[in-house]
Amino acid sequence: MMRVLILGGTSDANLLAAAAARAGLDAIYSYAGRTRAPSGQSLPTRIGGFGGASGLAEYIRREGITHLIDATHPFAADMSRNAVAACEATRTPLIALEREPWAKMPGDNWIEVSDITSAVAALPENPARVFLAIGRQHIERFSTKPQHVYTLRFVDPPDRSLPFPDADLIVSRGPFTLTGELEMMRSRGIEWIVARNAGGTGARAKIDAAREFGLPVVMLTRPELPVRLRVESVAEVMQWLSHRACLGA
Repeated sequence: MMRVLILGGTSDANLLAAAAARAGLDAIYSYAGRTRAPSGQSLPTRIGGFGGASGLAEYIRREGITHLIDATHPFAADMSRNAVAACEATRTPLIALEREPWAKMPGDNWIEVSDITSAVAALPENPARVFLAIGRQHIERFSTKPQHVYTLRFVDPPDRSLPFPDADLIVSRGPFTLTGELEMMRSRGIEWIVARNAGGTGARAKIDAAREFGLPVVMLTRPELPVRLRVESVAEVMQWLSHRACLGA
C-alpha cells in the first residue's frame, strides 16, 4: 500500500499536492510553517520540522511512509539533506521536484555569491535603494549596512519590527508579472537587487525587470546538495509514483 509524504512549501509543491489529491493518493503534505497563511491544500497537512534526519526517519517508520517527495525550496538545504539521510536509513524511495536554476542571459548584470555574508559585502558602501528579495529568514544580516533604503516583500506581515532605519515593506503573494515588477522598481527607484537563484517562472519577473533596467543583481547561488533523483515537473513525479507502484516499491 502506497503512502506518500510531500515535503512542500513551494508553488510546485502545491500543484503536486493538488495532483496527488485528484489521483486519490494516500498522501500527507508537510511544510515548515514559516508562512502563516499558506495556500489551502486538498491533502492532510502537518506543520513544523521533524527533528533532523533521525526525526524524519522515525516519522517515516511510524506513519508507514512508502515514498518521499522533496518539493521544498531549492535553498532549504538542511531539509533536503535530512530527506536524503532519512530515506537512506529507512530504504524509502526519494525523488526531488526541483526547478532548473535561472541561467544568466545577455544584458544580465549578476554578482554571483555563495552565501549571505558575501551578499551583504557585495552591496555598495554609498547609500542605495535595494530590493531585498530573499524572504525574511536572513534579513537581519543586512542591518550591518543600514545606510541603504531597503524594499522587502513578504507573504505575511512581519511579527516584529524590521531591523532597518529606513525600509519599505510590501505584503503580497506571487507569482508576479514583468509589468508589475517594472512598475514596483520604477516607483521606488530601485538601484540594486539581492535575490536567490530559485529558478522557475513564478519569481523570475524581478530578474527580467532588472535586466530591462540594467540593474546589478547580487545573486545567491544554490547550495550543494547530495545526489538524488531529480525532476522538474509534477507530471514526472506522478509518473515516478505510478512506476514505483507498479514495481511494488
